[in-house]
Amino acid sequence: MTKLLRNLAGLVGFLLLWEVVVQTGLVSKTFFPPPSVVLVTVGQLLGDPSFVRDVVATMLAWFIAILIAVVIGVPAGLLLGSVPVLRNATAAIVEFLRPIPVAALIPLVLLVIGSGPEAKITLAVYAALWPIMFNTIYGLSEIDPVLMETARASGTSRFRILSSVALPFTAPFIFTGVRLSATIALIAVVSTEFLAGSEVGLGNFILVASTGSTRFDLVLAGTVVAGVLGYLINEGLEQVGKRMFRWSTVDREAIA
Repeated sequence: MTKLLRNLAGLVGFLLLWEVVVQTGLVSKTFFPPPSVVLVTVGQLLGDPSFVRDVVATMLAWFIAILIAVVIGVPAGLLLGSVPVLRNATAAIVEFLRPIPVAALIPLVLLVIGSGPEAKITLAVYAALWPIMFNTIYGLSEIDPVLMETARASGTSRFRILSSVALPFTAPFIFTGVRLSATIALIAVVSTEFLAGSEVGLGNFILVASTGSTRFDLVLAGTVVAGVLGYLINEGLEQVGKRMFRWSTVDREAIA
């Protein structure tokens, strides 16, 4: 509750500052509408079926991308984290691919798979994969070696060790990676919709509103909705993680 109150106080302070800056004429109302205008526009948009369709399209692509990233990232992290030879052999290629920004890959993805929903899902999976995989690897490195050796000495197979020993221990780390990846994937989806000119989606709405129009309140309203979605996703997953892993003594550190 205290955290929520602090967050609300910070948000109200920011909105008041924004309103004062615009109303005093420090910036133009035409190009930077005050929150009193933008928030009204947000309310109007939420009653617009075409805008709701854009939001649903963005969230559906985000959800699919996160599912795929988890399905790929967790097994890959368990494999690389448990087989040092394989991890060392793939380290160079992983460190080469990981820093490449999603925006730099948009032309290549559009050329290979087109500009449909597959493009934004593919790029979101790419962006979301790394935190999940690296947090899984990090979680494996934190397991007590004695625990792993005991399991091996008792004749437990490698697969059984990974599924019944390693996976439960690394679950808090994996979930933290998923929480990080969730917001990263949303950014990737909206950015791809905006930069690639997607036919539908929140990013496409912002692009259309900013092109050939003086309705900058629409641009800011779309941006505000994207920010609120990102906040709700992160806050929701954080609360779920606290309830799911309250037994864990791990301070859920994250590797981005």
